[in-house]
Amino acid sequence: MAKVVVLGAGISGHTCASFLKKKLGKHHEVVVVTPNSYYQWIPSNIWVGVGQMSIDDVRFELKKVYTRWGIVLKQAKALEIHPEGDAEVYKGYVTIEYTDGLRNGQTEKIDYDYLVNATGPKLNFEATEGLGPDKNSFSVCTYSHAAHAWEHLQDNIKKMQAGQKQRILIGTGHAMATCQGAAFEYILNVAHEIKKRGLSDKAQITWLSNEYELGDFGMGGAFINRGGYYTPTKVFTESIMAEYGINWIRRAGIHNVEPGKAHYETLDGEEMTQEFDFAMLIPSFSGVGLTAYDKSGAEITEKMFAPNKFMKVDANYTPKPFDEWEAEDWPSIYQNPLYKNIYAPGIAFAPPHPISKPMTSPSGRQIFPTAPRTGMPAGVMGKIVALNIAEKIQGAGEHRHKASMSRMGAACVVSAGFGSFDGLGASMTLFPVVPDWKKYPEWGRDMNYSLGEAGLAGHWLKFILHYVFFHKAKGYPFWWLIPE
Repeated sequence: MAKVVVLGAGISGHTCASFLKKKLGKHHEVVVVTPNSYYQWIPSNIWVGVGQMSIDDVRFELKKVYTRWGIVLKQAKALEIHPEGDAEVYKGYVTIEYTDGLRNGQTEKIDYDYLVNATGPKLNFEATEGLGPDKNSFSVCTYSHAAHAWEHLQDNIKKMQAGQKQRILIGTGHAMATCQGAAFEYILNVAHEIKKRGLSDKAQITWLSNEYELGDFGMGGAFINRGGYYTPTKVFTESIMAEYGINWIRRAGIHNVEPGKAHYETLDGEEMTQEFDFAMLIPSFSGVGLTAYDKSGAEITEKMFAPNKFMKVDANYTPKPFDEWEAEDWPSIYQNPLYKNIYAPGIAFAPPHPISKPMTSPSGRQIFPTAPRTGMPAGVMGKIVALNIAEKIQGAGEHRHKASMSRMGAACVVSAGFGSFDGLGASMTLFPVVPDWKKYPEWGRDMNYSLGEAGLAGHWLKFILHYVFFHKAKGYPFWWLIPE
């Protein structure tokens, strides 16, 4: 019997565990280690942040699903990886610390034959002074953060209803933050909620981002085929912002947030301040801080992880100028190069380089988005890692399943509003996520599959996808037929 341990139960980890169990059945053991008792569908946190969904609408208990599937669940935080074992455990193991309320603080060694690091990111609020829901800004990165943001946004709405003008600031809270898409969707939903209450004249809504141009989204921007015309995502995004009366500030790196004030440096080197009454600012991401040790007890964290604490995989990490990076430098199987039985799909893997061109201010501050790895790509990575591990256990040789972001498409659906007929949806697909200028020298991407449209249909699609992916995540009938 082989034992596969999956660290994390987000989109990548949960997808990986579900396919592992489906492929391996009762003859092998699948263990999931996660500090949370719930699975959450993160894309719908946006609706929690504007009061259109409750916390329970976007989450479910993992224990019920994993018990039905036969997956062992350990509600715990992973602390250390010992890929060579030690004097007590003669095979690879992880040290975990329980967070389940019954054994809080207790540690345990969990051995494995294969390990999947799908821990996702640490929300690195402390990288920006004064940032975060316990300080001077709000977040929608978790369902509890989103509910907290809505609780306070309602106070701003009441003030607008009383005739007071309110300044709403939404965007990135660090000079190298990613997940601009989530912030973009949230600002549209906030603007929609204010507009439907007839309060647009009482709101000054501002988008602040580290993007060089709007619509960069950490992917270097793109051109999309819209009704037969090739449109830059810059124009696509600016037109939607303008429709909602949203102002924007770009090429800005926030470095300090005080009550009612966000201090930022521009790419030109100017120090500026944006005042606000409500601010939702996405933090930077880092790895969760796992440490690693060899059999002798010597620390090997720097060998297994990049400086940003994400795990190294089968990518080309050789330093070279941005213009010399190639699509082939991106990983395809997410296998750690030192230990072939360890994998890191989703946000947990270290990208070999940014997709957006690095930019630096005169003071030396880097101001540009880092590469996104959430949503659809994370699910695809989790699935191919599961399929490859399952086949390895069953005697296969080479990895048959690959999913490089330079060979993978991604779909993004942004929705504003919640009603059947008063919402706006902007849907966009890109292929591939990482531009391949050798294969597609004119546009970097295949324009037959890089598409975008705005309208009510996209809004309906977003709503439908919420329930479709919950059906899949809960393992309901024929869940495996639903694509990632």
